Amino acid sequence: MPSLTFVLPHWLYWAMLVVFPIVAMVMARRGRRPTPGNRRLYSLPLAYFVLITGGMLGLHRFYLKSLWGLLYLPLFFAILFANAHQRTAREAFSDASNIVRVSQSTIERETARAEDDAAQLASLREDLAAAEEGSFAKRSVELRLKRQERRMESSQQRIAQAEADLRDKQVVADSSGADRRYWEVFAFVCFLAILAFMALDAVLMPMMVRRANARIDDRADPADEAVDAVEQSEFEKDRSHVARGWSGWIDALSFYSGEFVSYWSVIAVFVYYYEVVARYVFNSPTNWAHEGMYLMFGMQYLISGAYAMLCESHVRVDVFYAPLSPRRKAMADILTSVFFFIFAGVLLATGWIFAADATRVNEVSFTEWQLAYWPFKWAIVVGAALIVLQGVAKLAQDFRVLATGVPHTAREA
Repeated sequence: MPSLTFVLPHWLYWAMLVVFPIVAMVMARRGRRPTPGNRRLYSLPLAYFVLITGGMLGLHRFYLKSLWGLLYLPLFFAILFANAHQRTAREAFSDASNIVRVSQSTIERETARAEDDAAQLASLREDLAAAEEGSFAKRSVELRLKRQERRMESSQQRIAQAEADLRDKQVVADSSGADRRYWEVFAFVCFLAILAFMALDAVLMPMMVRRANARIDDRADPADEAVDAVEQSEFEKDRSHVARGWSGWIDALSFYSGEFVSYWSVIAVFVYYYEVVARYVFNSPTNWAHEGMYLMFGMQYLISGAYAMLCESHVRVDVFYAPLSPRRKAMADILTSVFFFIFAGVLLATGWIFAADATRVNEVSFTEWQLAYWPFKWAIVVGAALIVLQGVAKLAQDFRVLATGVPHTAREA
């Protein structure tokens, strides 16, 4: 299989975080064009989008409710199976080849050493024969001779062991090398087959979309209507928290900022899909996917705080709070708001310090991707500012409820 060397450019990363949510928000509001029977048609641009992002799994076929998408799955799993065997064979080949190299080096080194030892051994035996019986010189030569014989024996043992390892591991290296080449070719052929199917589907996509839409009759699908009703009710439930009046502008800002960053989760799906394919299909794990996504989720967590506060989605213990009347709830919120503003103020101040320091030194990540950190730290400031503004709006609405006893959604604030 060929390797992937693509590294996401920094400018494309930031453009993706800005442009994709805007396009998604527009598409979510526009929806798909309904048929006379209130059925929604399949979209050709969306079909091509699914082909590009999930074509290796045939997801575009499943989007169009075509069972031919099942043809992609065996090929994709065959690639995963082949790559798993290829990795095993590559590891075995690497280990065996390393032992072969070490054994060859040992044989060369010890053979030359053994030849020198043999020459020295012959010289020592001549010296022993010439030495006077019982003399100190003869005892010295005998000791040197024994030491040289032990050294010679040790070299011969190392040579014998290296030759045995060379014979055994050379067979393993040849076998695993052949297995690696076989599975590499097998995976590549499956990959080419998937590319051929994707190219064919890219040409046939307009016809496939027309056929999928032709299968739609004039009867409304209760399942689709139920899904639409749930989605609409969830949207309206969250949207109902936006008050009227001047505080409603802050509520709207919190609402749309939360909706904006929510679509970043969809980006994560695409990026991690690419990471899985790059890692397990092409054996080319990225050095940017994980870092880019966890930094993105950090910003999402910070910026969506105001949205969570607006929709009352934060986790809290409300055993005593829930049964209270609207006026008493407002009183409790006003009394406890001092703790909220302390927290939000500290978050804003420290976030500003962190962001300013990171901007001044142009702080970047420690990975090979070298992504600038200062935009992420300014997200702390943005998130804290949104939370402070939402806290001000909530405080104003609580004072109104305290004065009138009417929830903020009932009348203008």
